[in-house]
Amino acid sequence: MNFSPLEPGSGPAIQAYAPGQIRIAGKIYRRSLILAPDFLHENWGPSCVAELRPEHVRALLACEAQILIIGTGARQVFPEPALYACALDHGIGVEIMDTGAACRTYNLVMGEGRRIVAGLMIEAVSS
Repeated sequence: MNFSPLEPGSGPAIQAYAPGQIRIAGKIYRRSLILAPDFLHENWGPSCVAELRPEHVRALLACEAQILIIGTGARQVFPEPALYACALDHGIGVEIMDTGAACRTYNLVMGEGRRIVAGLMIEAVSS
Protein backbone atom coordinates (compact mmCIF):
# COMPACT_ATOMS: atom_id res chain seq x y z
CA MET A 1 0.00 0.00 0.00
CA ASN A 2 1.55 3.30 -1.11
CA PHE A 3 0.86 6.60 0.66
CA SER A 4 0.71 10.18 -0.57
CA PRO A 5 3.73 12.41 0.11
CA LEU A 6 3.55 15.08 2.83
CA GLU A 7 4.83 18.61 2.78
CA PRO A 8 8.63 18.77 2.80
CA GLY A 9 10.16 19.50 6.18
CA SER A 10 7.33 18.02 8.26
CA GLY A 11 9.35 14.92 9.15
CA PRO A 12 9.92 11.52 7.59
CA ALA A 13 6.71 10.21 6.06
CA ILE A 14 5.84 6.58 5.70
CA GLN A 15 5.84 6.04 1.97
CA ALA A 16 4.51 2.48 1.84
CA TYR A 17 3.48 -0.43 4.02
CA ALA A 18 3.22 -4.10 3.10
CA PRO A 19 3.22 -7.20 5.29
CA GLY A 20 6.73 -7.55 6.70
CA GLN A 21 8.02 -4.12 5.67
CA ILE A 22 7.65 -0.35 5.85
CA ARG A 23 9.30 2.16 3.47
CA ILE A 24 10.37 5.48 4.98
CA ALA A 25 12.41 8.06 3.05
CA GLY A 26 13.23 5.46 0.41
CA LYS A 27 14.57 2.88 2.88
CA ILE A 28 12.85 -0.45 3.57
CA TYR A 29 12.56 -1.52 7.22
CA ARG A 30 11.80 -5.14 8.07
CA ARG A 31 12.05 -4.95 11.85
CA SER A 32 9.84 -3.13 14.33
CA LEU A 33 10.68 0.53 14.84
CA ILE A 34 9.85 3.76 16.61
CA LEU A 35 9.04 6.73 14.40
CA ALA A 36 8.50 10.39 15.33
CA PRO A 37 8.85 13.48 13.13
CA ASP A 38 12.39 14.04 14.42
CA PHE A 39 13.38 10.50 15.43
CA LEU A 40 13.63 7.00 13.98
CA HIS A 41 14.84 4.08 16.08
CA GLU A 42 15.39 0.82 14.23
CA ASN A 43 15.02 -2.58 15.87
CA TRP A 44 12.62 -1.34 18.56
CA GLY A 45 12.07 -4.84 19.85
CA PRO A 46 8.62 -6.42 19.80
CA SER A 47 7.38 -8.00 16.59
CA CYS A 48 4.00 -8.84 18.17
CA VAL A 49 1.93 -7.72 21.17
CA ALA A 50 2.93 -10.81 23.19
CA GLU A 51 6.53 -9.48 23.14
CA LEU A 52 5.59 -5.92 24.22
CA ARG A 53 7.21 -5.04 27.57
CA PRO A 54 7.22 -1.92 29.79
CA GLU A 55 10.66 -0.92 28.49
CA HIS A 56 9.28 -0.79 24.94
CA VAL A 57 6.52 1.59 26.03
CA ARG A 58 9.04 3.69 28.02
CA ALA A 59 11.07 4.10 24.82
CA LEU A 60 7.96 5.50 23.10
CA LEU A 61 7.22 7.86 26.00
CA ALA A 62 10.78 9.22 25.88
CA CYS A 63 9.82 10.96 22.61
CA GLU A 64 7.54 13.32 24.58
CA ALA A 65 4.64 13.13 22.15
CA GLN A 66 1.01 14.17 22.54
CA ILE A 67 -0.20 11.03 20.79
CA LEU A 68 1.22 7.53 20.97
CA ILE A 69 0.26 5.01 18.30
CA ILE A 70 1.06 1.33 18.63
CA GLY A 71 0.82 -0.66 15.41
CA THR A 72 0.31 -4.31 16.37
CA GLY A 73 1.15 -6.09 13.10
CA ALA A 74 -1.28 -7.53 10.57
CA ARG A 75 -4.19 -7.46 13.04
CA GLN A 76 -5.29 -5.11 15.78
CA VAL A 77 -4.45 -6.75 19.12
CA PHE A 78 -4.87 -4.86 22.36
CA PRO A 79 -1.99 -5.14 24.85
CA GLU A 80 -2.61 -5.23 28.58
CA PRO A 81 -3.80 -1.72 29.58
CA ALA A 82 -1.23 -1.65 32.42
CA LEU A 83 1.51 -1.43 29.77
CA TYR A 84 0.38 1.98 28.55
CA ALA A 85 -1.55 3.30 31.58
CA CYS A 86 1.32 5.65 32.48
CA ALA A 87 0.87 7.40 29.12
CA LEU A 88 -2.82 7.94 29.81
CA ASP A 89 -2.00 9.16 33.34
CA HIS A 90 0.16 11.89 31.77
CA GLY A 91 -2.53 12.99 29.32
CA ILE A 92 -0.95 11.31 26.30
CA GLY A 93 -3.48 9.88 23.87
CA VAL A 94 -2.92 6.20 23.05
CA GLU A 95 -4.23 4.50 19.93
CA ILE A 96 -3.86 0.79 19.26
CA MET A 97 -4.38 -0.39 15.67
CA ASP A 98 -2.98 -2.75 13.06
CA THR A 99 0.31 -1.55 11.61
CA GLY A 100 -1.15 -0.55 8.23
CA ALA A 101 -3.72 1.71 9.91
CA ALA A 102 -1.02 3.00 12.26
CA CYS A 103 1.13 4.01 9.28
CA ARG A 104 -1.74 5.95 7.66
CA THR A 105 -2.71 7.59 10.96
CA TYR A 106 0.90 8.56 11.70
CA ASN A 107 1.18 10.39 8.36
CA LEU A 108 -2.12 12.21 8.87
CA VAL A 109 -1.38 13.36 12.42
CA MET A 110 2.22 14.31 11.61
CA GLY A 111 0.93 16.32 8.63
CA GLU A 112 -1.20 18.32 11.09
CA GLY A 113 1.99 19.30 12.91
CA ARG A 114 1.10 17.45 16.11
CA ARG A 115 3.71 15.72 18.27
CA ILE A 116 3.26 12.03 17.56
CA VAL A 117 5.25 8.86 18.07
CA ALA A 118 4.50 5.46 16.57
CA GLY A 119 5.73 2.08 17.71
CA LEU A 120 5.30 -0.02 14.59
CA MET A 121 5.49 -3.79 14.95
CA ILE A 122 6.62 -5.52 11.79
CA GLU A 123 5.98 -9.24 11.75
CA ALA A 124 8.38 -11.46 9.83
CA VAL A 125 6.85 -12.81 6.64
CA SER A 126 7.54 -16.46 5.90
CA SER A 127 8.47 -17.33 2.33
